[in-house]
This record gives sequence, structure tokens and C-alpha cells, in this order.
Amino acid sequence: MPNRLQGKVCVITGAGSGMGRDAAILFSEEGASVCAADVDLAAAEETAVQCASAFAHRVDVADEASVKAMMDATTDRFGGIDVLYNNAGISPGDDASVLDTSVEAWDRVQAVNTKGVFLCCKHGIPHLLARGGGSVINVASFVAIVGAATSQISYTASKGAVLSMTRELAVQFAREGVRVNALCPGPVETPLLLSIFGDDPAALARRQVHWPTGRLAKPREVVLGALFLASDESSYVTGTTFLVDGGLTAAYVTPE
Repeated sequence: MPNRLQGKVCVITGAGSGMGRDAAILFSEEGASVCAADVDLAAAEETAVQCASAFAHRVDVADEASVKAMMDATTDRFGGIDVLYNNAGISPGDDASVLDTSVEAWDRVQAVNTKGVFLCCKHGIPHLLARGGGSVINVASFVAIVGAATSQISYTASKGAVLSMTRELAVQFAREGVRVNALCPGPVETPLLLSIFGDDPAALARRQVHWPTGRLAKPREVVLGALFLASDESSYVTGTTFLVDGGLTAAYVTPE
């Protein structure tokens, strides 16, 4: 079914690379006009030029004025907003076990991953309401569902917070036509994840043994799930934890 987002305006944060870039390109292919937003403007511009109808915008999702300016700029350019894809997130190398993570590292992750989603919803949802409704996709993670001995405590906590915010917003705005869902990817082949493994094949192997499919997801595989949530095909889907994880959270013992 082509043109599943025809006429819709989508704001995508973290659009400079990885799943955000794939989402911007795919959504544009499906007829959407896109604000490709990223803290790295050059990367956002590289994304925008690959889209049929898009503009690049620099945003710091941890800064309220910056987020508000992004939403206003999108409405000024395209006349409104229909979809918020709150994808921006970080997982720095100094986010580790609760015994080792500094308060500074904790605060840095929470500012982007938790506060950033809060601010995008705070300043984005009014634009959706002005259009009579729309879709909010908050990117969480499978780590919000399961625990791991290879801990990244601030990242995990931030994604759990995204799930809670998503449920509350979904209930609050359901009768006003705004759907809010959390997209929970499993391990995805993105620069962010690959940077965590770095040049340590043992770190990858330590995790890979627990993946039922035995492989990382391609960004497009996750983004296709987001396309469903952004489109009118998911008109009765709200408040969900939408897992695209290759069965990881269902696993107890995996194939040898």
C-alpha cells in the first residue's frame, strides 16, 4: 500500500543517522513531509537531501527552547504536525553498572533520553491537537522490559521512563485523537550500538548468544514498525509497548 503517510507532516529527532535517517527517508517515500532534526545539523542535512520533501533542523532535545523552536519551524513550513517520532537518544561509554556510573553520566543520559521525550511531547502534542489528532512514537528499547548483567543503568532507566510516559499520555489524549505508542527495538545495527561494542568481538558474542535470531536487526526492519504506528492503519493502537526485537524478550533458552 503506497503513500501510507500521504499529506502527513512528521517530526523525526535523531534523524542524522541510524534508524532516524532510515525513518526520514521511508516516511518521505510514503508521502510525508519531514522535519529531519538532529543535534548535528550537517548530518540532518545529509538526511534531508535524500528525502522528497524534508528540511533539516538543528535541535538539542534536552533544551526546551530548542525543542519548541523545532516544532514551530515545522508548522511554519508545512502548516502543522501529524506525527512525532521521538527517536533521539544517547548511550555513552561511561554509563555502566550502578556501582560505576557517575552522577554526571546519569544526568547526561536522562537529559536526552527522558527529558528529551518529555519536551518533544510537551511542545509537539499541542500541534497534533490543532490538527484534530495524530500519532506520537516514543522510542524506548527492549532493555526497558528485561534486565541485563551487562548493565547500562542510566540508559535502561531512561527507557523505562519512556514506557511510563507513553502509557500516561496515551490515556490522557485518547479521546482527542492523539495516539501515543512506545517503539521498543531489539539490538539494531546502528552506529550507536556498534560504538558500544567497538573493537571487542567478545562483547558482541556475550550478547549475541541470547538473540533468538542470532543477528542484529537492520534499521529498516524497525522503521517499518514505526511506519505502521505513524499511519492511519494503526488507528486503534495506542498505549502499546510495540516490540520489534526478533523475539529477544520472549526468550529463555535460545538455539545453539
